[in-house]
Amino acid sequence: MLADPRLVAARELLGGTLVKAAVARAQDLARSGAISPASVADAAAASLPPTAATLTPVINATGILVHTNLGRAPLSAAARDAMRAAAGCTDVEFDLASGKRGRRGAGALDALARAVPAAGAVHVVNNNAAALVLAATALGAGREIIVSRGELIEIGDGFRLPDLLQSTGARIREVGTTNRTALADYQRAIGADTAFILKVHPSNYLIEGFTASVGVNKLASLGVLVVGDIGSGLLRPNPVLPDEPDADSWLRAGAGLVTASGDKLLGGPQAGLLLGRPETVTRLARHPLARALRVDKLRLAALEATLTGPAAPVTQAMTATVPSIRERAEAHAERLATAGVDCRVVPTTAAVGGGGGPGVRLPSAALSLPERLAPDLRSGAAVRRGDVPAVVGRIEGGRLLLDLRAVAPADDERLAAAVLAAAGQE
Repeated sequence: MLADPRLVAARELLGGTLVKAAVARAQDLARSGAISPASVADAAAASLPPTAATLTPVINATGILVHTNLGRAPLSAAARDAMRAAAGCTDVEFDLASGKRGRRGAGALDALARAVPAAGAVHVVNNNAAALVLAATALGAGREIIVSRGELIEIGDGFRLPDLLQSTGARIREVGTTNRTALADYQRAIGADTAFILKVHPSNYLIEGFTASVGVNKLASLGVLVVGDIGSGLLRPNPVLPDEPDADSWLRAGAGLVTASGDKLLGGPQAGLLLGRPETVTRLARHPLARALRVDKLRLAALEATLTGPAAPVTQAMTATVPSIRERAEAHAERLATAGVDCRVVPTTAAVGGGGGPGVRLPSAALSLPERLAPDLRSGAAVRRGDVPAVVGRIEGGRLLLDLRAVAPADDERLAAAVLAAAGQE
């Protein structure tokens, strides 16, 4: 059985364990009478996964541009190419000209510094939570971190900022109230044990109504180091998100250190970005914990390509015009209707998601399909074989909506193929 040419080739690509498991499943089908013994090799070959990993490619048609459960920001073609180039041996920490050890990830760090001119120095760790942990450990262990009660956020999956900071040995000094915090609240809390003031952008919720908060520029006037967590990863102002803070502006306003995510609005790989004064960033980069939090060559490659290459898919999705999205939707609907699929175009509203642009609504257009297609679009036979990507939308009013704002135009053909495959499996 394992001498079948298809299975021999699969062993080279996937490894023996997956191939043997596929053969065993096919043999069980034959023993149960579901298939004939002569069909075992065919069944085993047909059930082989497309790769040796269980992660499945997904087209995000939910209308949430940065969807945490779907891996947050999709990488640009340039970033994917850079990761493939760096997958083997590479000069991540080696100077090819001199033949000596080099600065780790120099290209990515230089690109990040160019992207944020106000940063005197930069460093990268494996996510934004790690960036905050490193800052709290290096600067605040055994001391107090002052933070507004209105900014004690939960970052997802039950992880809360106070718990994260206190795990480093720092103490939290809460000031103000949930909805209102004044400059005087911070001023009264400053003492000999103050390590820094932490300013957190509530990037995944809004507090509206009778509210007050203190800007970075005023906090910087208190004479204490200000650390700003912008979270969403916007490096410079973006007209689509006028109320979203960016790293360059907060640094110019007086923050000594700003942390951000790489896989949200920046549109790159998972990473924690540290930007700020040279003495502060250097202190963090040389702390022993920094070694445990460092990023690998693949993420450094993807980050550099995101910073230096063309606009990332997230940026393209945010700036796409409604007429262009609707035109694509109508082309899909005509093609699918011709094939006998119940499909029509409906106006929708998309959101940034992923801890960015809370309250921002982006007009969009979606394909409205029968709800019964949702399971096969997510995990039908064609998806399991790797013939088409999984497609995830949302259910509204008993219909499956595939919002096209987050779907790259380059994925339109794959999206149509996935819908046709799901409809054909009914």
